[in-house]
Amino acid sequence: MAAAESAGCFFAVGQNFIQQNQGTKMNLKPHTYPKDIYTEGDADSNTLAHLGPLAALAGIWQGDKGMDTSPKADGPEDSAYIERVEMQPIDAQANGPQIYYGLRYHIHIVEPGEVETFHDQVGYWLWEPATGNLIQTLTIPRGLTVMATGNAAADAKTFTVTAKRGANVNGISSNPFLEESFRMESYTITVTVHDDGTWSYEQNTVMTVPNYDKPFEHTDFNTLHKVGEATPNPTALAEQQS
Repeated sequence: MAAAESAGCFFAVGQNFIQQNQGTKMNLKPHTYPKDIYTEGDADSNTLAHLGPLAALAGIWQGDKGMDTSPKADGPEDSAYIERVEMQPIDAQANGPQIYYGLRYHIHIVEPGEVETFHDQVGYWLWEPATGNLIQTLTIPRGLTVMATGNAAADAKTFTVTAKRGANVNGISSNPFLEESFRMESYTITVTVHDDGTWSYEQNTVMTVPNYDKPFEHTDFNTLHKVGEATPNPTALAEQQS
């Protein structure tokens, strides 16, 4: 395929994907907040007691059976990986009357037998008890930031958050090279908590890549086993020590 034809195909595929997803409904539950948008609501000091579906994720975790499928010049490539995840509770966060309880996380991934970082990621998981709304923020040091949203009951054992290009309440932002060469169109992660105390995730990042004739589904999955307990959030820890 000629370069001009390849670029045209790349543009058309991206435009078609965006058009197909513009009508996606907002996945956040609406809520009526007080007219007073400045006065903060009453938050509990013990974040670990108010994380809803995120409670099972608090702690330090490791998984050695991860699998990543990513685009390469000659086609998709599967890569095994070992993952360490630390999720620590933060003090309640208030946007006026809105209150989030959450976990600050760091993910560090290497390939088996290697020490060089394969993937590094930081961000927050947040849950709003008043609505059941969930937010995941993520930033990776290749110049990409995502905010994904969803909704779940407090006792949910599985939940999903998504981000789509151009959405108003979630979104994707990346550096110019990634925008041109590996443009992220959508991001979805589904987390499942298991009865044995482990949890797993399935992640799908849909990308537009110039030499692929359709959007590429970059997938990751792993199961995490607890190797350490969470440290209480600063306010709760201070109360325990007083």
